[in-house]
Amino acid sequence: MRRGLLIAGVLAALGVGAFAAGGKNLFYAALTESVAGEAIDPPTAHRLAANGSLHLIDIRRPDEWKQTGSGAGAQRLDMRRKDFIDALERITDGNRAAAVALICARGVRSARMNNLLTEAGFTNIIDVPEGMLGSAAGPGWVKRGLPVVKD
Repeated sequence: MRRGLLIAGVLAALGVGAFAAGGKNLFYAALTESVAGEAIDPPTAHRLAANGSLHLIDIRRPDEWKQTGSGAGAQRLDMRRKDFIDALERITDGNRAAAVALICARGVRSARMNNLLTEAGFTNIIDVPEGMLGSAAGPGWVKRGLPVVKD
């Protein structure tokens, strides 16, 4: 019991220290997994989605889409769906080599989903580590003033 409380206290202190040192971006950076594949910034993701070079997938929850909207050109696919892989295959017409860029709020979930999809046999998954709201990787889609679609 004491050990659990001590570990929780240390983790809380690290979170507070990370926040004080650089804001929540540093805290989220500490949580983000390494991604073996490619990473791009939001302007590049927007440009490539707009010209049809990749599928931009917003993997956040519906309440998050409602709060900020999704990046223009993104398709919404909640990562919690049990049929997420099947739905993604429908979007890519079954092509597991199709270019797919994942975006979430701050790059944490997109990194995790990137790794899971790579393990599932997708070969061209791209991360947008800044996310919609910014991270240690950069200011994010919204702060960059890129267009969003709300509905």
